[in-house]
Amino acid sequence: MLDVRTGNGLDVHAFAPGDHVVLCGVRIPHTHALAGHSDADVAMHALTDALLGCLAAGDIGAHFPPGDERWKGAPSRLFLEHARALVAQAGGRITHCDLTIVCEAPKLRPHIDEMRANLAEILRIDVARVSIKATTTEKLGFTGRREGIAALATATVVLKEA
Repeated sequence: MLDVRTGNGLDVHAFAPGDHVVLCGVRIPHTHALAGHSDADVAMHALTDALLGCLAAGDIGAHFPPGDERWKGAPSRLFLEHARALVAQAGGRITHCDLTIVCEAPKLRPHIDEMRANLAEILRIDVARVSIKATTTEKLGFTGRREGIAALATATVVLKEA
């Protein structure tokens, strides 16, 4: 018997002074950076939470407290690799992930393939099992006012049933 788990994650980061954002580990030129204790990769943070949710293992802040100086400026790849390792330790495998990134700018379409490839490599799954979509909120809310970026993620994990 297989135990199929689905988890979701949501993260938000505000814009700060800078010249690029990091999304799914890809540096994207922009008029601002994202504010955060780590590299503020809002998409990887949401996906990390989705994987942790599959395991009922708390959230990213429980594993990597934002007040802990070890994580200041850390690449979010470390957080996602940790979640992937926890899935493997539980005898599971990641079968799919789906992200939606919400922002008015920067335009993400030119970067989606690289972002998908990067996540597939980190998660050790085929790129066909990684979906990334970008959308706007039609100028409504904080993302519409260009105050920051939000990301929503869903992950599916298959565990061996005990």
